[in-house]
Amino acid sequence: MSTVSRDRLTTLFLELVRIDSHSREEREVADRLVRELESLGAAVGFDEAGTAVGGNVGNLIARVQGSAAVDPLLLSAHMDTVQPGKGVQPIIEGDVIRSDGRTVLGGDDKSGLAIICEVLRVLREREIPHGDIEIVFTICEEVGLLGAKHLDIDRLHARAGLVLDSDAPGYLFTRAPAANHFEFVVHGLEAHAGMAPERGINAIQVAAAGVAAMRLGKIDDETTANIGAVEGGGAINVVPNTVRLRGEARSHDEDKLREQCAHMQRCLEEAAARASVTNDGVTVHARVETHLERTYDRMHVPDDSPIVRLARRAADALGHQVTAAAMGGGCDANVLNQRGFQVANLGTGMRDIHTVNEWLQVSDMVRTAEVIVEMMRLHAQAQ
Repeated sequence: MSTVSRDRLTTLFLELVRIDSHSREEREVADRLVRELESLGAAVGFDEAGTAVGGNVGNLIARVQGSAAVDPLLLSAHMDTVQPGKGVQPIIEGDVIRSDGRTVLGGDDKSGLAIICEVLRVLREREIPHGDIEIVFTICEEVGLLGAKHLDIDRLHARAGLVLDSDAPGYLFTRAPAANHFEFVVHGLEAHAGMAPERGINAIQVAAAGVAAMRLGKIDDETTANIGAVEGGGAINVVPNTVRLRGEARSHDEDKLREQCAHMQRCLEEAAARASVTNDGVTVHARVETHLERTYDRMHVPDDSPIVRLARRAADALGHQVTAAAMGGGCDANVLNQRGFQVANLGTGMRDIHTVNEWLQVSDMVRTAEVIVEMMRLHAQAQ
């Protein structure tokens, strides 16, 4: 049985979270990972994704040659963190590592980075037979999965594997929703707020009426929606003529996603239709501009796919449990599955992600690493 080093895994994780790596600023953590991977005998390089997205480094792509003549497997995690993620000072409390409350911890997704490196080290030290392993550490996952979207897949031979980028340990996420991002611009009519407010149309008021009519939050078990940013107005003595709303909708069902987006647009358009003013014989109506784009497509990896069966066999062999499940968020796996890969998302144990209360348990990371090592060993036996 493989022996994952808890201390070594913890040490690398703590080092990685202390390296600042907001989206488009991943160069320093990438350089540290290059040193780690090269010390494990990996061939390492970068693609041109950084140039495409305006970042300071591309996706890190590495290959570890195996001894077994089996199809290569992919292991992937992302290098960037959300804000506030600069100057992370992790607090260690026994098995728990948490942020100090000023920043995120960065377990999303540096737990995945550290686990992959530990897996490679265990395979090398224990001389465990395995096939070729390809590693992709992406950039800009947190700002629209941009690294995965611009990944140079021609550099890769593997077409199945794991993304390590979810919270719940013991879960293999095989289903994830599609997501649409949208921007609504509500146009009213400016006027002096004290001298002649009746000559204006308050865009903030129109937008508020539209948002108030929307179904938001958890719509059903498959669908969510959110208005996350509102920008508009200026001087307090001017009736505001423009408000910009940004948000998203997600669903595992394409028809539900389409209907939810249409519903949100309809609510704003109906609010705008009720707002008009006639000045000097000219009638002006409020209006809405809608800009909608697909952020990522849904992910659906069949429960009987080889990668899911392999993960379950490995967990069973160790006396662990891996349960296939659906998740509400998206990750690089959504994009990779649309680009010809079959990858599932294995939990690393990070909790309360995207908040300054983020934490994780080292024992969860150890268990995930053990399962992956066993997966590699079992996969090699298929030759």
